[in-house]
Amino acid sequence: MSGRTQLMWDEAVTGYDFGPGHPMDPVRLALTRRLVDAFGLDREVEVVAAKAAGESTLRLVHREDYIGAVKAASAEPGAADQSYGLGTMDDPAFAGMHEVSSLIAGQSVGAAEAVWRGEAPHAVNFAGGLHHAMPGGASGFCIYNDASLAIARLLELGAERVAYVDVDVHHGDGVQAAFWEDPRVLTISLHEHPRTLFPQTGWPEETGADSAEGSAVNVALPAGTGDAGWLRAFHSVVPELIADFRPQVLVTQHGADTHFEDPLAHLAVSLDAQRAVQVACHDLAHEYADGRWVALGGGGYAVVDVVPRSWTHLVAIAAHREVEPEAVIPEGWRQEVFARTRQLAPARMTDGRWPVEWTGWEAGYDPADRLDQAVLAARRAVFPLRGLLP
Repeated sequence: MSGRTQLMWDEAVTGYDFGPGHPMDPVRLALTRRLVDAFGLDREVEVVAAKAAGESTLRLVHREDYIGAVKAASAEPGAADQSYGLGTMDDPAFAGMHEVSSLIAGQSVGAAEAVWRGEAPHAVNFAGGLHHAMPGGASGFCIYNDASLAIARLLELGAERVAYVDVDVHHGDGVQAAFWEDPRVLTISLHEHPRTLFPQTGWPEETGADSAEGSAVNVALPAGTGDAGWLRAFHSVVPELIADFRPQVLVTQHGADTHFEDPLAHLAVSLDAQRAVQVACHDLAHEYADGRWVALGGGGYAVVDVVPRSWTHLVAIAAHREVEPEAVIPEGWRQEVFARTRQLAPARMTDGRWPVEWTGWEAGYDPADRLDQAVLAARRAVFPLRGLLP
């Protein structure tokens, strides 16, 4: 393994802009990049601008007719074909949509290539993680599914086992759908229960097609789940499955919308717990995947208080230069936040809950506890299919 951790970045990704008032405000990307710089992390990584994904790459996951529809909507937003999910309230069409969506996808594909070829131990694309896009349609603020494209490229390069772990508050439905029939890809998603949140999928009974039974894992968490429950659920399911599967590459999606301040969901997770899971994913990559780790962003709509801090921690962990939770945020960044958003920026890289505490599954479980019921449902649905005890 040679080289430094790569941070995939092209300033043009901030053009992924659905317009005023849309929750997916690209300022969250710009502010994250500036906070990475404010902590000097740009000097600890190799900043790489990969080329946009070309049509042959996009076709690894997306249908040709859908790509054509995106191109048409990109050229003439007012004529977007809503049958493809374009021009809707969630996914308004905008000029240049195909180009910037392809660029974001290209960063994730480039990250996967660098890690697979040994050019970098880890690679981060926090502009990516657009996990809802389907082979034939846009969905949930996502046009092209860069996470699926990165995995598909790994398979094309010869990977035989790729694990995908998604801790966004929303189910990673597009990635699950892309590899539903492929036993080479293990998809694990921890998300708020589909009864209470978009996209209303991700039930524990969704375990993969007959040809790939046990390759899809869904932990559907009750609304209101906080740090201790979220970490308990992660550690009660993910490490054991990764140890059994032994992926050659670990791809993780770190949507920051599990946070208690996020306006679009109902979990109660802190920045400190998000950081703890990022550390755990990094550790799993080193323990089971020869260190090969592709880390992506995702959702997150508290665009000042949460997203930049969460993903700066992610970059720091991947760079092996962790930012301490108690670290004071540089004043220059806080001033830039106020100048750009008229919001007051947070003062430290913590929500004051570090170190976060949780109880492991091996200590036993409470069958009357809703969180434990969610964990048990996932384990019972999948673990026996993989020859593991539930």
